[in-house]
Amino acid sequence: MASFGADEWIEAAYRRFNEDGLAAVRVEAVARDLGASKGSFYWHFADRAELVAAVMAKWEQIETDFVIDLVERAGTPEERLAVLYDVIVDRMRQRGGERTLYVTAAGEGVDAVVGRVTERRVAYVAALLEAAGFDADEARRRGATVVAAVIGFQQLAAGGWRAGPRVETGELTASILRMSLTPAGR
Repeated sequence: MASFGADEWIEAAYRRFNEDGLAAVRVEAVARDLGASKGSFYWHFADRAELVAAVMAKWEQIETDFVIDLVERAGTPEERLAVLYDVIVDRMRQRGGERTLYVTAAGEGVDAVVGRVTERRVAYVAALLEAAGFDADEARRRGATVVAAVIGFQQLAAGGWRAGPRVETGELTASILRMSLTPAGR
């Protein structure tokens, strides 16, 4: 059997996470995907929890750090929000593991990580909204609403709902942007 490093194990586990959530990240299954022995896993990780922690670190890096870095290249706060929403909607299908993550986080022992990442996302959106002219409290409420809407959209899809042709990607992004930036009472 071939020898695989920790990075290959993490990448294979991350693919499983993206396909079917953290429940699919099982040592035996990842070993089978790699064509490796289960015993070789223990050269790199003490247990499944350590592998799951590495998968969560990769999730944060790809789905939060990378996205924020990409968005920060845009100009005004409004332009950054538009880019953020475009990226989020575009990547929704690539974030399959996130569909069930919020429901399974506590049972998988990753609720602290998910909570921290979620707070970071809410705070980032809120900071953009505040820079766009909203007071801090309203920006925070709207930031939480945007993040909740994205998670909810993923949950709907995980539950079998399909948006269909009436919810085009660009139109969805435009709607989220309008809802985010429209002053209260309008």
